[in-house]
Amino acid sequence: MKKPLLILALLAALLVPTTALAQSATPTLSVSGESILEAEGLMPFTFTLSEAVDSDVTIRVQAKTSRQMATRGVDFEGTRAVITIPAGETTAVHNVVIIDDDERESDEVIRLKIRKIVGAELVVPPFPRALILDDDQVQDGGGALEPAATEFSLKVVHLNDTHSHLESDSFDIDIAGIETRSEVGGYSRVVTKVNELKTTSDIPVVTVNAGDAITGTLFYSLFRGQADAAMMNHVCWDIFELGNHEFDDGDANLAVFLNNIGGINNPASAACRTEILGANVIPAQGTPLYPGDDPNMFIKPFTVREYDGEQIGFVGIDIANKTQNSSSPLPTTQFLDELETAQTYVDLLTDEGINKIVLVTHIGYDFDLSIASQVEGVDAIIGGDSHSLLGNFGELGLNAVGEYPTVAADPAGSPVCVVQAWENALVVGELNIGWDGEGNVTDCNGTPHLLLGDEFEREPADGGDRVPVEGDELAELLAAVEATPELSIVEEDIFAVGTLAFFQDQVSDLVETEIGVVTEDLCLERIPGQGRSTICDVSETAVMGGDIQQAVTAGFLARSFEADIALQNAGGVRVDIPEGPLTIADAFELLPFSNTMVNMTMSGAEIAAVLEEAAAFALLPDGSTGAYPYASGLRWDVDLSAPEGSRFTNLEVRGRDATEWTPLDPAATYTVVTNSFIASGQDGYVTFGAVSDDGRAEDTFIEYAQSFIDYVTIDREGVLSRIPDDEYSTQSFVPAP
Repeated sequence: MKKPLLILALLAALLVPTTALAQSATPTLSVSGESILEAEGLMPFTFTLSEAVDSDVTIRVQAKTSRQMATRGVDFEGTRAVITIPAGETTAVHNVVIIDDDERESDEVIRLKIRKIVGAELVVPPFPRALILDDDQVQDGGGALEPAATEFSLKVVHLNDTHSHLESDSFDIDIAGIETRSEVGGYSRVVTKVNELKTTSDIPVVTVNAGDAITGTLFYSLFRGQADAAMMNHVCWDIFELGNHEFDDGDANLAVFLNNIGGINNPASAACRTEILGANVIPAQGTPLYPGDDPNMFIKPFTVREYDGEQIGFVGIDIANKTQNSSSPLPTTQFLDELETAQTYVDLLTDEGINKIVLVTHIGYDFDLSIASQVEGVDAIIGGDSHSLLGNFGELGLNAVGEYPTVAADPAGSPVCVVQAWENALVVGELNIGWDGEGNVTDCNGTPHLLLGDEFEREPADGGDRVPVEGDELAELLAAVEATPELSIVEEDIFAVGTLAFFQDQVSDLVETEIGVVTEDLCLERIPGQGRSTICDVSETAVMGGDIQQAVTAGFLARSFEADIALQNAGGVRVDIPEGPLTIADAFELLPFSNTMVNMTMSGAEIAAVLEEAAAFALLPDGSTGAYPYASGLRWDVDLSAPEGSRFTNLEVRGRDATEWTPLDPAATYTVVTNSFIASGQDGYVTFGAVSDDGRAEDTFIEYAQSFIDYVTIDREGVLSRIPDDEYSTQSFVPAP
C-alpha cells in the first residue's frame, strides 16, 4: 500500500473535493472523492456536471494507486468502471469496493484515471483521488505505523551537459576557507570516478548521461562527435538521453554519433550498448534516425532494466521548443509536449506493473521540478539542460541553485528525487534511491562529486603570484578535501588519457583547416574612427565602425534561429580578418573567450536603454571602449557628443523574417541574442543584467566561436564578405568632443 510522506498534509489535501476548472463555454466535469476507513467497504466518488446536457454522458474510469496497477496487491476491487449521468441530470456516484483486511499497513491513495467520455465534450479534472485510511494501524499498543523498510536500492551515477569539454579546466575554489587554484574535471577523471562508484558499490548501479554531450569546443568543431563518442565509450553509459544540442548538425550527423555510442552497426563500439532515450522525439520514417522499419532503431521512448529481480523503468524526455527552434532537426522530426509524454509513458509502465520509474530528462532544473509536481508515478528525475549546480557548494565559493538531491513531491505528495550534475565534465553525480516492497520511495540521498587534480596553488600571504601548495599546508588542504564529501581528488584514467591524446595530437594540424574564404579585408574597430585595425586605414572605419564586428553579429543572428536582433560588444571581437583563406584557428583567435550565446526577451525601451548604457561605459575614463555596441537586425544614428540618454536616434529594427526596416517600438517585445559575458551585465550592459536577473534570459550554451564557424560554413557557404552598408548598426556617427 502507498506510504505517502507528510501524511497529515496529504490527508488535508485529499479531503478537499476536486474543484471544477475555470469557467468556459464547455460544460465542466468535477469529481470529488471521499476518504474513508478501510472497514467502511465502499469509497464513493461523486461525478458532477456544471450544467445538464441533452444526452446521456458515459464516463469510463480506471482506479489506480499512484504507482501500482489496481490488481497488483492493493486494497480495492474493480479497476475499471463505466459511470452514466443520464440526460438532463448533473450527478452520479461511483463506489470503489474496498477490501478490509487485518494487516497493519499504510494509508493508500486511490486515484481515478478518466479514460474516455462519450455523449458530451467536457472540461475534465486532473486525476481525482481519495484515501483509504487503514484501521489496523493502532493495535496491541503499537501506535502509529512505522514506515516500511527499504527493500531495494539503486545507485544512479550520472552526468550531463559536457558539451565536448573533454580536457580538464582550472579555476579557483575555497578549500578550508582559502582560495585555491586546482585542475578540475576532464573526461578522463569522469571515467575514473564512474568506475570507482561502480566497483565500490554494494547496491546495483546504473550509469546515466542526461544529454548535450556534444558541441561547444574544438573537439566537436574538428571531429563532429567522434572524439566525444570515443571518450564516452570508456564509461559505456547504460542510458543516454538526447539533448537539444545533439541536433545542432541535423539528424544525419546525430545518427552517426548515436551509432558510435550505441554500437548498433559499429563493431568498434559493440562493447557499449548504450540505450538512447527520447520519448517525445519522433523522427519520420525514411529519415536518418528512422531509416528502416524499426522506429526505435536509434531512439527508444523508454527502457526497462532489471536489477536483483527488480524492474526499473526509465523514460527519456527532451526539451521540445528549444530543440526545434534553436537547433537543426529535420522539419519532419516531431517534438511532443514534455508533460503529456511523460505521463503517457509513466502510465504505460505502471499498467505493466512496474512501480519504480525514473525520468531521464533534458529540460532544465525548474522544468524538472514542475514535472515532478504534475506527473503521477515518478520516483526520480535525472536531469540536464540548465547546467544547474546542486549541493553544498557555498563554502567552496561556488553558487549552487538547490540541494542535492532536491526532494520534490508528486501530485499525491509522494517524494520525487531530482538531481543534475552541473556542466562540462566537472561533476559526477551519485544518487541513491531506496524503495519498499510496494514501490514507495523510502530513501533519497547522494553526493555530487567535484573532480579535482592533485596539485594546488595559492597566493602567498604577503601577496604575489600563486605558488604550489606544499608541506604542512598541503597536508592540511588534503585533510580538508577528505572531510568535504563534495570534493574528490581523482586520477585520470590512463586509457581515456591515451584516447584523448590521439585527438589532441591532431588538433594543431586540423585547426588550420580552411572553413571558407574572405573576399575582402574585414577591419577591426571598437568605436568608429578609433583606429584599432592593423590592416585598414582609420578612414575606413570612421563612420560605421568595424566590419568584422558586423559579420560576427550577423552570424549570431543567423545561428540563434529565433532572435530578432543580435547585439555584441566591440571588445568581444579581437582581430582583423584579412582577405584570403579563413581557418578554424582564425575563428578562435577572432572569438577567443569561453562565451556562449544567450537569448533575451526584452522590450524596445530596454534595448534602447542598454545601447545608451554601453556607449556611456565606453566613454568613461575607467570604462572600456570595448563596450561600444554592434548589432544585426538593428541600426541607429549615434552622436557621442550628445547628453547621455539621447545619443542614439533613428533606431530601426528588421526582424529575422522581415524585409523592411521599421522604427523600434518601445512597447514591443523582441528576442535579442548576445554573448554570455554582457548578458550578465558586464561591460556596462546593466539592463542586460537586470533582464537576466528577471528570468528573461536563456543560455543556448552554443560557444560563440562555434556559432561563427557554422555561420561561415553553413549560412555563407564558405564565402565571407563585407555586409551591405544599410545593414551596419551604426549608420551615422558623431564622435565625443
